[in-house]
Amino acid sequence: MKRLILLVIPAFIYAESLKSLLDYATQNSDLVVSKTLTQKAKASEVDSKESSYYPTIDAGAFYKNTDERSYYTPGEIYSGYAKTSFDIYDGGKKSALLSQSKSEYKASSFDLDAQKKSLSLQIVQDFFNIKSLQASLDARDEAKKSLGEQLTRMQRFYVAKVATKDDVDRLQAEYDTNIYSMESIKFNIISLQKALELKVGRDIQSYDDSKFKEFVKHDLELTDNVKSLVAKKDALSDGAESIDSAYYPQLKIEDTYSVYEYGNTDLTHPDGVDNQNVVLVSLNIRLFDKGTISKTKEAILINSQALNTQATYAKKEQEMRYNLALSAIETSYIKIKSAKSALVAASSAFKTISKKYDSGIVDNVVYLDALSSQTEAKALYETSLNDLEIAYAAYYYYAGKNIEEFLQ
Repeated sequence: MKRLILLVIPAFIYAESLKSLLDYATQNSDLVVSKTLTQKAKASEVDSKESSYYPTIDAGAFYKNTDERSYYTPGEIYSGYAKTSFDIYDGGKKSALLSQSKSEYKASSFDLDAQKKSLSLQIVQDFFNIKSLQASLDARDEAKKSLGEQLTRMQRFYVAKVATKDDVDRLQAEYDTNIYSMESIKFNIISLQKALELKVGRDIQSYDDSKFKEFVKHDLELTDNVKSLVAKKDALSDGAESIDSAYYPQLKIEDTYSVYEYGNTDLTHPDGVDNQNVVLVSLNIRLFDKGTISKTKEAILINSQALNTQATYAKKEQEMRYNLALSAIETSYIKIKSAKSALVAASSAFKTISKKYDSGIVDNVVYLDALSSQTEAKALYETSLNDLEIAYAAYYYYAGKNIEEFLQ
């Protein structure tokens, strides 16, 4: 409840702007941090594949002790060696794997941006939904005051025997029902705020009156989700090429320099050479594997086609949601106009009926209906304003834009 009390304190005291929440979340949210680490891992993989073009150098040593010695073989051999290797031709495997890693890195970058934009949209939705709930709570709090005053007044009339028990009971029931609704709204606010704090990654005390700039229509750009699918499809295609390289000749050169020392030697088991340099050039080509490589490549290419189909569907879905978001904005304009008109009429009607009720011209049924209409009209008007902001956010998101760039 302490947190809820903070919500109703005027926004300028502890208020946080929506933009500041988005800026913090897109840097510190656990979801964003996870995608950032994945991107860093993919960057390291690219560096690893680029390094594979360089020769390798290895060093080692061994000790060999033979109890039953063959003729001309020393009993003990000590050796240390250094070996350098270089792939002269690998059938294009390294270049295909490097291209695959670059595509995977590109996909991880798009995934990171997609996570940030998706998170921003969710935060905007929660932000304005909380404000709508708060507006509904405020409207019912005003109704509570009016109901409380009339209930006290009616109880006095009942004591003075100028009002009936059912007059009091009807007001009491409406008062208690309003309290029940307020408590339900308070819980919904707390629940939504906790969800918002989880997304942002820190506690939030209160909210300011953030809004979007004046609406400007934008052309649709592919979302990062779609771009990621395309990059992943390209990565699979490159992976298929790296597997296909097994059918090409593999040419490799190695140069090994070794030094030796010996022990447990005699005339029939003399020392060997002190040092030795061996150059080895090897050529290998796959002649038969009963289609193992080709079937593996085929499976990868089928998965690539599946991703391409997903990307096609995602493009269609984005275009559909882009158009729906634009329609939602246009509809919101109409809803705001209607809600404002309803609020003016409901407020005027309640003011008139309230005076008549105080004068005993109308009964409490008419009064309660007028009060309910005004309460709902106030909440509906504020909600329509917040729904417009949510519609703006959805439009910019499906247009492929950064939402925070359009906040005031």
